[in-house]
Amino acid sequence: MNKQQLEAKVLQALDKSGKIANTTDFVSKADHDSLVGVLLSLVASEFVTLEPKDNQEVVLSPEGKVYAEKGSPEAQVFHAIGANGSSAKELEDKLGKEISKIGWGQCMKQRWCSLDKKAGLLKTSLDNITDTTQQALVKAGKGEQLDKKAVTDLKKRKMVEIRSFKSYCVNKGPQFSLERKQYTNDLNPDMLKSGKWEEAEFKEINFNAKGPELTCGSLHPLMKVRHQFRSILLELGFEEMPTNNFVESSFWNFDALFQPQQHPARDSHDTFFIESPAKTTKFPKEYCKLVQHTHEKGGFDSIGYRYDWKIEEAQKNILRTHTTAVSSQMLYKLAQGGFKPAKYFSIDRVFRNESLDATHLAEFHQVEGLVADYGLTLGDLIGTIQTFFSRIGIDNVRFKPAYNPYTEPSMEIFGYSKDLGKWIEVGNSGMFRPEMLRPMGIPEGVTVIAWGLSLERPTMIKYGLKNIRDLFGPKVKLDIIARNPIARYD
Repeated sequence: MNKQQLEAKVLQALDKSGKIANTTDFVSKADHDSLVGVLLSLVASEFVTLEPKDNQEVVLSPEGKVYAEKGSPEAQVFHAIGANGSSAKELEDKLGKEISKIGWGQCMKQRWCSLDKKAGLLKTSLDNITDTTQQALVKAGKGEQLDKKAVTDLKKRKMVEIRSFKSYCVNKGPQFSLERKQYTNDLNPDMLKSGKWEEAEFKEINFNAKGPELTCGSLHPLMKVRHQFRSILLELGFEEMPTNNFVESSFWNFDALFQPQQHPARDSHDTFFIESPAKTTKFPKEYCKLVQHTHEKGGFDSIGYRYDWKIEEAQKNILRTHTTAVSSQMLYKLAQGGFKPAKYFSIDRVFRNESLDATHLAEFHQVEGLVADYGLTLGDLIGTIQTFFSRIGIDNVRFKPAYNPYTEPSMEIFGYSKDLGKWIEVGNSGMFRPEMLRPMGIPEGVTVIAWGLSLERPTMIKYGLKNIRDLFGPKVKLDIIARNPIARYD
């Protein structure tokens, strides 16, 4: 019976008697699931109302199906016993060990058989038997009602199972009718021209219904925090540096920053080197000579590192280890065009060959800011850092002397996190050394202050994450991207 036939049958039955007491009595078991689907559709149109009923049915187990067909184990044993009786071994050979064992016990229990202990044989005590167990199983298989004792006995012997299911009492609804009305959803120009809109019945609009959720892209938590940092730095008058090149030469990443070629950071354990193309020569030759001279012999009140600087090391291509590689190029360009005071920042990815753990990845984001102007002092650096960190919710900052190859003095930055309730290291800072600035052409009297921090650590604190791999990488759960709120720093 198809759905249209079922619907017509339901509506006619309700029109005649006003009620369907139980859907299990209304249709066959095979049609019941289809009937429920039809009823739910009628409920949505308010044609009917439903009252659920909890029911139980007796279902044959796999063993019960076999016994319903072949007879109960005791009946099979009874019929297998010959006129002269049978031994346990003979019954096992005929029926199998399990059936002969169960049937033997039940035959003795029901006194269908007796045991000749001297001969070791089982003999029948009756001429004929009635297999009531098989009869009950056949009835259960047809869906017929069994008395409580029969169900209990069959369940105990694991021949049947009790399953729960729902049926319904069906009543007329407020919009009951023998036929469904065809409602119009939309008013279109053709209906207006022809005048059919006057005859049409329009479906009521439910203004309280929730609309479908739109599947659309969401900003990653890192990008939300990045957007806030970027807005803060732009408001403070900083100009964003172009950081779209992940691959840099060792020259701009290390040599231009007055970082010696034997420095541990240049080792393959700390830096990713590019195989192809492995080298580049795209950097200014005259400036390169000045950098070489500063490394080897010094200048600007410095004695240099006193080693043989090699162009081959400077030519090696790497994945940049810090965005300061971009800062060095921006300062060089600033010097070549006639120096003017500038404030630059960048927020982008950097790469370091580090061991992965809960707080470190081989790829992360670096936030960097620098100010170049005449007469800047350490006080200007501290004040600029305090201003920036106060804008991201860290009002208390402390500084600790540190060492960097390209800044002097250098300071580690510590801030008190209200979210964590403790002091944490939040960045690094310093004033670029003259050995880095003067070969570029930055005039005497100009100093450059700079600081940097990661983007991941503030984001983890902001969103309450303890493991960086829950924020960035293949293990991130995509639902956190849409679920997490916008990062706001007041």
